[in-house]
Amino acid sequence: MRSLCAALLLSLVPLLGLAAGEEGAPAGWTLLDQYEKPYTQNDDLKVLLVARDMAGGKLLKAALEGRPQGYLERRHAVFVADISRMPSLVSKMFAVPAMRDYNYRVLLDREPRVASHFQVPADSLLWISLQQGRVAATQAYDSAPALREALEQVRP
Repeated sequence: MRSLCAALLLSLVPLLGLAAGEEGAPAGWTLLDQYEKPYTQNDDLKVLLVARDMAGGKLLKAALEGRPQGYLERRHAVFVADISRMPSLVSKMFAVPAMRDYNYRVLLDREPRVASHFQVPADSLLWISLQQGRVAATQAYDSAPALREALEQVRP
C-alpha cells in the first residue's frame, strides 16, 4: 500500500512543477514559420499561443480577423501550430501554402518540439503567459470572441 501511495505522489510531481512555472517547452527553442523563416524564443515573448488541431488554428484566425499585420508581434505573442500529425504531403501541398495567405506568423511545430510540452484541449487554443521565458499561467480558449477580447487586453 505504501509503495502505491509513493508511486501516486511521484506521478504528481511533474504537475506541481508546471503549476509553479518550472516546466514547459525548453527555453530558446527555434521553429520555422510558414515562409521557412526561423523564430527563436527569447525572454521578450509574453504570450505563446498553441493549437494542436485545425479547430484551434481556426479560432485564432477568426479572433484575428480584421486585425493588422504584426498584431501578435506588437503584443509579444507568437502562434505555434502543431502539424506533427499531418501527413507531410498534405502539409507541403495544401496546409502550409494556405497559411502563407494569413496576415500573421504561424510557427510550424513539425516534430513536435514545443506543443508536446503542453496539455492543449481538443478544439481549443492554449494561451500560455510567460515571464522571462517561464510559464506563469495557462488558459484554454474555445471561443474566438473570448480569445479576441483576451488579445485586446495585452498592451503592445
